[in-house]
Amino acid sequence: MGACLSCLFGRRTRSALYEPLLQENEREAVADLLTYLENRAETNFFEGDPLRALSTLAFSDNLDLQRSAALAFAEITEKEDVREVDRETMEPIMFLLQSHDVEVQRAASAALGNLAVNTENKLLIVQMGGLEPLIRQMLSPNVEVQCNAVGCITNLATHDENKSKIARSGALVPLTKLARSKDMRVQRNATGALLNMTHSDENRQQLVNAGAIPVLVGLLNSPDTDVQYYCTTALSNIAVDALNRKKLASTETRLVQSLIGLMDSTSLKVQCQAALALRNLASDEKYQLEIVRSRGLPPLLRLLQSSFLPLILSSVACIRNISIHPLNESPIIDAGFLSPLIQLLAYEENEEIQCHAISTLRNLAASSERNKRAIVDAGAVERVRELVLNVPLSVQSEMTACVAVLALSDELKPRLLKLGICQVLLPLTNSSSVEVQGNSAAALGNLSSKVQDYSPFVNVWEKPAGGLHGYLQRFLDSTDKTFQHIAVWTIVQFLEGRGNYFLYVEIRF
Repeated sequence: MGACLSCLFGRRTRSALYEPLLQENEREAVADLLTYLENRAETNFFEGDPLRALSTLAFSDNLDLQRSAALAFAEITEKEDVREVDRETMEPIMFLLQSHDVEVQRAASAALGNLAVNTENKLLIVQMGGLEPLIRQMLSPNVEVQCNAVGCITNLATHDENKSKIARSGALVPLTKLARSKDMRVQRNATGALLNMTHSDENRQQLVNAGAIPVLVGLLNSPDTDVQYYCTTALSNIAVDALNRKKLASTETRLVQSLIGLMDSTSLKVQCQAALALRNLASDEKYQLEIVRSRGLPPLLRLLQSSFLPLILSSVACIRNISIHPLNESPIIDAGFLSPLIQLLAYEENEEIQCHAISTLRNLAASSERNKRAIVDAGAVERVRELVLNVPLSVQSEMTACVAVLALSDELKPRLLKLGICQVLLPLTNSSSVEVQGNSAAALGNLSSKVQDYSPFVNVWEKPAGGLHGYLQRFLDSTDKTFQHIAVWTIVQFLEGRGNYFLYVEIRF
């Protein structure tokens, strides 16, 4: 930086006939600044005399001095630890940002982008009107200026308070255009900025209105993994909204195929975001079917069996949504998902993974005796019995709901009873969670209907946890009408079945 200034003023002496002479205060500022730059390790350029010297150059009518000031600000903000600055520090940079000179624009926007790493500075830049000149610079024919301006807006857009202001500023259309830039740096910055604008409903809609969807979808095939990641994540966020999913379904026919392809990316973060994007799309029936028909199950199964937690979470969340559609139940089972899903029930490091895994098993059991049998054959009931008393409430709720669905099968009831499932369901009827209580009671009620051998119920009449007797008494005494109904219905099953004299007598008396 010092060499830059020395050369600048060496040239000025030789070309004095063609350039205006420097003002006295400008000469002093140049001399002072050279001294400060030589001792930059001990100098704070954001206040006092160093800032005054920089400001003198920045506000000068001399273009070369403005260029020097802009370059100095760019270098200082890049190499020093970025700290919060005040308006006095920001004003000369904001002034330089208004310049029509490409070199000044490039350096000033670089300095502003460096300062915009700091949270408070992000707010100050927008408050001081920085968006308008940055938008103008995004429209510059100079790629370096574009790159720095977009990079600055990307940083500004990471602050929630700035996002709606950026969306309303007119920045989204040029950002969308620059996402297609042939310069990879500009493309990365632009897609990163678009991603930062997808974290609220209002901003997502503004982005869709700016025509961002086809651009983001087209860039899924970019050779650059950062661009792939930004676009995949942005589309995942956009797909949170039902209206946007409808728009995607009607206009982007290759979207699902592209995302499935990205699950085989060499980048773990791209794989993860591709699965999450498919998960959000699979909130809709159309996409639930399309993902399976487009051969999305094999890569999802591979991610599900990964050792990397984010990949496991994203894939199990996706398969959970896909499993909602009845037509997908058998294809998922036939693709080999049962054993990995059952293994994930014991994934203690992440409660959400456990919930998605058991919820998927429940969905798969919903509409087919064949599938219920396959789930029981795969060992799901044994694993639930082993784990259910020691998992978080949210997982208990899903596990007991799954058992209640499996217990609807007349063929499987004797097997569930033989496996001792009542031993864990009864304590859970007294859970602190109303959902767990209700699901456990529903499972017991389903098991009690139309069975030939009632001895498993006799064996748990008094224990564990007060046994069947205690559970029925609690639910009958409950103020919850639903609980009362479940208890009465269960008692009716025992009385109608008359499969065991002991139960019949105990209930009657």
